[in-house]
Amino acid sequence: MRDDEEERNGRALRPGDLGAELGERATLVHFSTAFCQPCRATRRTLAEVAGMVGGVTHVEIDAERNLSLVRDLGITATPTVLVLDAAGRIVRRAAGQPRTADVIAALGRALETPADRP
Repeated sequence: MRDDEEERNGRALRPGDLGAELGERATLVHFSTAFCQPCRATRRTLAEVAGMVGGVTHVEIDAERNLSLVRDLGITATPTVLVLDAAGRIVRRAAGQPRTADVIAALGRALETPADRP
């Protein structure tokens, strides 16, 4: 999963952007499309991780029905996963089907407090 300066200091997503509430500790945002085969496996992986970690929510967004948000965020492929911290800031981003271990590692970044970060 990618971590770059723009995402660390970039825009925060709000419940109105996502059509769902943010997780208390973090949110896994999954952009998908109806005919995307890897999106199905991504949905299962993210739901599993969200179920294992308290305060983490999984939100799936239909990319075709939310083109404005897709364009604003520069989403160019599905599945794309954004990991948001509790304030809705993007702390990690990845395109393609993620492995469970990668999602858990990326989620760790969202769960850190500012004092924990270098």
